[in-house]
Amino acid sequence: MSAAVSLTAETVKVVDPRRLRSAKPRTRVESIDMLRGAVMIVMALDHVRVFLHDAAYLHSPTDLGRTSAVLFFTRWVTHFCAPAFVFLAGLSACLYGARAGRKELSFFLATRGAWLVFIELFVLSLFRTFNPTYAYFNLQVIWTIGLSMIALSALIYLDRRLLLLVSAVLIAGHNLLDGVHLPGEGVTSFLWAVLHETHVFTLGRVTVRVMYPLLPWLGTMAAGYCFGRLYLADYDAARRRKILLWTGLSATVLFVVLRFANVYGDAAPWSIRDTATFTLLSFLNVTKYPPSLLYLLMTLGPALTFLALTERSSSAVTAPVTVFGRVAMFYYLAHILLIHVAATVLAPLCGHAMMDMVLSSAPSDAPSLKGYGFGLPTVYLLWLALVLVLYPCCRWYDRYKRRHQSTRWWLSYL
Repeated sequence: MSAAVSLTAETVKVVDPRRLRSAKPRTRVESIDMLRGAVMIVMALDHVRVFLHDAAYLHSPTDLGRTSAVLFFTRWVTHFCAPAFVFLAGLSACLYGARAGRKELSFFLATRGAWLVFIELFVLSLFRTFNPTYAYFNLQVIWTIGLSMIALSALIYLDRRLLLLVSAVLIAGHNLLDGVHLPGEGVTSFLWAVLHETHVFTLGRVTVRVMYPLLPWLGTMAAGYCFGRLYLADYDAARRRKILLWTGLSATVLFVVLRFANVYGDAAPWSIRDTATFTLLSFLNVTKYPPSLLYLLMTLGPALTFLALTERSSSAVTAPVTVFGRVAMFYYLAHILLIHVAATVLAPLCGHAMMDMVLSSAPSDAPSLKGYGFGLPTVYLLWLALVLVLYPCCRWYDRYKRRHQSTRWWLSYL
């Protein structure tokens, strides 16, 4: 994704206000690309599982009454992806603004956000369903990044300390709204779902599932924007790493303390189970839809720690990972399309028609797909194959983008 959707404009900028519009990047911050690339790779595992794992058509991988430890952690490790995407989108927006100025950043965020909403509705919906009638819309991470960017385009005019406070309130306080429900199919119910509550709406022949409500994700993006100041050219690198490390470790410790207390921060309390392993799974089984305070502490804490520890660890081994991070939007679109193509092509091996993969719902909700899928080892093999196939494509696009970024404005939107 470019400059603002988990943007790839993470460059250290000259910050003299008189020279911001003509300033050129001095060097990339590889740890940002590395984190984004790592979560992009991991994210694909969950999407392969959704389409190609046999158990995905039967039950949730976090259903502790039916899952296994391996399946649970296959899902759990992918929890780190969306928070990192959204946080880095805000961080990258700050760096883009340091180069271009606040007015230009605001325009870019608003237009980029609207473009991402369009992509979620009309490109990704088609890739996920292969149904040109658009009978099913699943409003996921690209949707919420787009909406958050549109909101952030106005919020960047706030004093940075006030914006940091707003982000903290949204992240830490939104669980106070967990008891507020607006049932039904009306406009107010839909608007409330967009803000805070996951919900499925049936509008004639069209089903709309709101999976990523705005408030906590906007708080996450705003926090990333505030943290972006640590990466400006006049900021001491050693101090930056120290702040990132201690903030990340503190968030992780706070997650453990609050989760153990079982008082606030997640709608699903943990409990003692029959075995120590499943007690641990219960402890880690926090709420993603919408992302609870504990979910965000559990995921963003390690992400910040990762940024601190990998800032000076660029090498030939990590270089392929950063390639994925630099072209995240290209990767995201391509991997959704390829996974669905693979699921369609492989359908006859499971006794299903390829047309069964033309969907009017989520794959797991399609009655015709019951009994479809492969075992978990095959899912892992298909995931690795997908990443290997995508790497040369992403490397080509990365080179193309870097050669033409300054002359082809539309590359900033892809």
